[in-house]
Amino acid sequence: MAAAAPGALGALRTGRVRLVAACCARLGPVAWAGRPAPRRGYSSEVKTEDELRVRYLEEENRGADLKERAKMHSSEVGPFVSKIRAVINDVANLPVPTIAAIDGLALGGGLELALACDIRVAASSAKMGLVETKLAIIPGGGGTQRLPRAIGMSLAKELIFSARVLDGQEAKAVGLISHVLEQNQEGDAAYRKALDLAREFLPQGPVAMRVAKLAINQGMEVDLVTGLAIEEACYAQTISTKDRLEGLLAFKEKRPPRYKGE
Repeated sequence: MAAAAPGALGALRTGRVRLVAACCARLGPVAWAGRPAPRRGYSSEVKTEDELRVRYLEEENRGADLKERAKMHSSEVGPFVSKIRAVINDVANLPVPTIAAIDGLALGGGLELALACDIRVAASSAKMGLVETKLAIIPGGGGTQRLPRAIGMSLAKELIFSARVLDGQEAKAVGLISHVLEQNQEGDAAYRKALDLAREFLPQGPVAMRVAKLAINQGMEVDLVTGLAIEEACYAQTISTKDRLEGLLAFKEKRPPRYKGE
């Protein structure tokens, strides 16, 4: 895991799915195997000496090898899938915006990893789906939970029950991805779009971005009244920051703000 300079972008490649982590967090090292998900709470504070806007995610993570899986004893399969689930949960719990760029195949665990991201973009020629029922198993990396939250229960059931594979246009039509692009000659149209989106996020206040993600993620899991209380608690975290005062001063002076994540 290599640290990026402030204002840079990070990427993780997994087959033809790339993740872009963008902007604004005091983010320490991320463990990619077997670590339990962070405890839920309304605080977004990340304690580390490294003040970064982005951390590069350079680790290769190609998901499950089915030939390798076939050699496993049944007692090994559960712990193996638990480790995959922990990795995907770590991505979901990153306190920075994350974007999945799907330029090729995202089947099974590849799509589950993309579903753990805040935003998904894909090339029109990309292929994605939760195909586990074809193997007489079910999605085990969060797919049965995150896909219904992304596209609705009925349609998610249809896709999981049928093990259907969608292209980029079909995925956009059902709301699985936010943007679909015609593939370019280099084969990285979605990745380039993800970088463009990340560059839009980078100038914003780091603390505000972190707590906005926290408020949205936690608010979606509760009723509206509780969600508004979460929003209030998250908003309160921005009031005493130096960045808030810098934002007001920059507006008054008609110049770009210089945020430091403080």
